Amino acid sequence: MHRIGDIRGAGPVAGGNRARRAAAGGFTLPEETTEAGTATAAAPLAAVGLLAIQEEPDDPAERDRQGRQRAAAMLEELQALQRELLSGRADPARLERLASLAEGRAASDPVLADALSAIALRARVEIARYEGRNNRR
Repeated sequence: MHRIGDIRGAGPVAGGNRARRAAAGGFTLPEETTEAGTATAAAPLAAVGLLAIQEEPDDPAERDRQGRQRAAAMLEELQALQRELLSGRADPARLERLASLAEGRAASDPVLADALSAIALRARVEIARYEGRNNRR
């Protein structure tokens, strides 16, 4: 048996019922009953929730680090877009990257959060401006 801090990993328990797995320290998911009356684990829903938690750090320092990285990436994309527009062309893939970077969780530092929000707003304005130009043609 491996021990990490206060958490013990009992390893997989083959077969058996849920009560025995839970008593052995295993992780169990809530059950759902199907129309046939059999119980099934709610694994797909739980997996989506776990992935969402993993993607969104609760650590303020980590959120700020990711916010700084996102802001720097948006600024680089905006500069490249500006160069492309001056040369008379814009890469649609760049606009898609810019749109995805503009979405995201706010930083925990209020000053960084404001700067990130302002950069994201500028990115959305440039995307709308480009789309407006293409719709007029």
